[in-house]
Amino acid sequence: MDRFSWSNGLLEINETLVIQQRGVKLYDGDDKAKLDVGVALLSTHRLIWRDLKNHECCIAIPLSQIIFFEEQAAGIGKRSVSASTSLTLDAKIVIHLHPAPANKEPGPYQQSKFSYIKLSFKEHGQIEFFRRLTEEMTQKRWENTPVSQPIPTATGAQAGRTRAVGIVGIERKIEERRKETDKNISEAFEDLSKLMVKAKEMVELSRSIANKIKDKQGDITEDETIRFKSYLLSMGIANPVTRETHGSGTHYHMQLAKQLGDMLQAPLEERGGMMALTEVYCLVNRARGMELLSPEDLVNACKMFESLKLPLRLRVFDSGVMVVQLQSHSEEEMIASALDNVSEKGSLTAEEFAKLLGLSVLLSKERLLLAEKMGHLCRDDSVEGLRFYPNLF
Repeated sequence: MDRFSWSNGLLEINETLVIQQRGVKLYDGDDKAKLDVGVALLSTHRLIWRDLKNHECCIAIPLSQIIFFEEQAAGIGKRSVSASTSLTLDAKIVIHLHPAPANKEPGPYQQSKFSYIKLSFKEHGQIEFFRRLTEEMTQKRWENTPVSQPIPTATGAQAGRTRAVGIVGIERKIEERRKETDKNISEAFEDLSKLMVKAKEMVELSRSIANKIKDKQGDITEDETIRFKSYLLSMGIANPVTRETHGSGTHYHMQLAKQLGDMLQAPLEERGGMMALTEVYCLVNRARGMELLSPEDLVNACKMFESLKLPLRLRVFDSGVMVVQLQSHSEEEMIASALDNVSEKGSLTAEEFAKLLGLSVLLSKERLLLAEKMGHLCRDDSVEGLRFYPNLF
């Protein structure tokens, strides 16, 4: 065992992995080595052994150190005095070695009284391992393709070697990638924290500009006021209602409803007077920046539109779909529009109606269902989908 040197388990350049076998125990001569069960790897240049649990524990010996080797078949050991059973002995490969060279790198054993080692195969595989070892010792490929000189990057008792390829090398590369990924994620979160700090500074800046416009309304020309307000609009809501500024409960929802009434007026007019609540949620949170609004707070604020006499209303269709619509939005006009389009085309699906009006499929379907409910349309529900026709009865 004093011929073995510490290794990082990576294959050198020009070195190729031949075979590996799990469940191999090392013996220092006839004595069990002070190492656990591990993996034996045979390459074109070395015999490598690596601990199964601790991958840092890895040792190697050049094939040029081997004098000869032989098989030791499995058998039955001596019967125990205190037990009636016999011990089954694992098959082994006995490897006889040259004396350790003077310039040998450090290893797990400084000296040994034996000049041979044994590989004990707990999970079989010794026949194929012995055959491949015989081939390598016959061909002596380590003489034809010498490996590159090791680069000393010693850590403790282990000396580093030039990184190459192999099973152990792949495992090391996977571990390095995992560490690099963890590092990148940590740096990304640091950048996100910095971004949030900057975003709060921008909100404070927009709030300050809004206050200055109010305080100095007479000193600022109309053109300057419009330009400032366009800057604020591009940054989102200039002064969003938050729980920190308006408390919680009813008062918070009332102030939020008033702000939504001012903000949603123009978008609703552009969209035909009605928007799905999910669209409203996305639009509002995009404008609020870092001060995001919860779905529950949005619904509670929308429910106060009517009590605060705002020009908006929250409507719930029979299907459960919730929308925000203008108070001036006429249901009769909506039904008449649906009937006119269906009559003109002969029949329409919700998708086709959505394309005609530039609405979402969800809202288009609700309009058609409402017209059906009022008796103006009828449906044909088939494998091709739901299609609406004018009601001629």
